[in-house]
Amino acid sequence: MKTDRILLVEDDAIIASGLVYALEQEGYAVTHCSSAREARAIADRESVRLALLDMQLPDGTGFDVREMLAPDTSVIFLTVVDDEGNIVKAFESGADDYITKPFRLRELLARVKRTLNIRNAGEQTAVLQLGEVSIDTAAGKAYVGEQMLDLTALEYRLLLTFAQNRGQVLSRPQILESIWDAAGSFVEDNTLTVYIKRLREKLGENANIETVRGIGYRAD
Repeated sequence: MKTDRILLVEDDAIIASGLVYALEQEGYAVTHCSSAREARAIADRESVRLALLDMQLPDGTGFDVREMLAPDTSVIFLTVVDDEGNIVKAFESGADDYITKPFRLRELLARVKRTLNIRNAGEQTAVLQLGEVSIDTAAGKAYVGEQMLDLTALEYRLLLTFAQNRGQVLSRPQILESIWDAAGSFVEDNTLTVYIKRLREKLGENANIETVRGIGYRAD
């Protein structure tokens, strides 16, 4: 039986009650609050594995709540705003998924399950290696020796994707899907080129990301 605790931050009482019931039926422990202020109090006293965050709250935004949570908390944003800028910002802040309202309940539950499964699988392999880079998947940090690399959330996810597929050729669509999950369809292809360039600069000679012309990339 699942014991993962989920924090639901949603100010619509009808939506919240339905989600709490559905999640508890799936075996999750759910804590619900309707404001950023309440979320802060909960974050200070409870350990949360996944947060479902409404983007628009009476006293703030989902981004405000994200900053209150532990860095390793998985996050799925719920919002009526289907705006590319907000979606990009959400993923750059480290979100695992982004769902627009109205949503289908079964789809949301499937995404919750998928997000937690990915996290749990990652924690089973605590440290991954790519070249001279060590990736502590439990802490969500990467090191060269004792020096921690200063990576954005997206750069870390990209590095993790290469480490999990070390030596394998990955196509650009495969990499985009891994980074952006189910929302990958909206990402412009040149976005990936920019992030790989930035990641290469930060890795230096400690890991090699090779361009495979016409296909994608291979890292070792």
